[in-house]
Amino acid sequence: MHLAALHTMSQIQLNQYGNLRHFLSIEGLSKQYLTHILETAETFLGENGQIINSPLLDGRTVMNLFFEPSTRTRTTFEVAAKRLSANVLNIDMQQSSTKKGETLRDTLWNLEAMAADIFVIRHSASGAAHFMAQTVCPDVAIINGGDGRHSHPTQGMLDMLTIRRHAGKPFSELTVAIIGDIKHSRVARSDIEALQTLGAKEIRVIAPKTLLPSGIEEFGVKVFENMDKGVEGCDVMIALRIQNERMGSSLLASSEEFYKLYGLTEGRVQRAAPNALVMHPGPMNRGVEIASNVADGSQSVILKQVNYGIAVRMAVLSLAMQGQLQAKGLLNQGMA
Repeated sequence: MHLAALHTMSQIQLNQYGNLRHFLSIEGLSKQYLTHILETAETFLGENGQIINSPLLDGRTVMNLFFEPSTRTRTTFEVAAKRLSANVLNIDMQQSSTKKGETLRDTLWNLEAMAADIFVIRHSASGAAHFMAQTVCPDVAIINGGDGRHSHPTQGMLDMLTIRRHAGKPFSELTVAIIGDIKHSRVARSDIEALQTLGAKEIRVIAPKTLLPSGIEEFGVKVFENMDKGVEGCDVMIALRIQNERMGSSLLASSEEFYKLYGLTEGRVQRAAPNALVMHPGPMNRGVEIASNVADGSQSVILKQVNYGIAVRMAVLSLAMQGQLQAKGLLNQGMA
């Protein structure tokens, strides 16, 4: 991203003290701040990885506004907010007043008037969360739960927490492969941005040409169309879901053909580094992106990703709330 755009993104997300006010994208956040998010998430994990409750959002109201269907992300945000002692409202945006002709802006203003402190938003339009934070509800902490093909920052950070806790090496020594539907994946974008910021040694993307966005090389990644070569020696392999709903027209010959050429199988895992991590953001299509014995195997940390997602979302919710209070002069200066 252009430096001016990164600066603008930083200005929207951070308060006057450089602390999180909204969490819209990994773009524009420093290595120091990404590390701070990860370290904050660690405080919500016990010795055995169990989630630790906290009263940090006691008396605050978190509203989940999901304009797209979601189970995992919405549920983990709800669990995270409740673990922080917040009041949680899940608003069914498919049945909201926007369906009766009310503008999105008016709907959000009405919800804000109901004493909302945090909006968690998922929307099919790229940039929707940024629009809401910048021009509609700047005094409500906006957390991006996924916008179009653009960004899924909490998924990116939970992936980084999983890698940090299980890879056995610092990011500077890791080779990470992201496999599959790169073109339509906001997770791929967020993972690439986070890995670059945290200083990963090498980032690879593995996909057929039809599932690679144009200019992907400009993101500082190595591109592989051959799966076997792409996973060779990797420390981490992240398989992505095939997103048929965003393709518009079929870009694959068949699911069977994709699995044959790009499925994460036991044989391909053996080509990676010893004890390489196997990851997937979910929901998984077994036998398409990943073999069942790999998804359930000893190197898989897929279920741990879900657990760490709660800790990361607890971190982001609490930091954004603190950053908003700082911006309003209701909390002392310093890193929230």
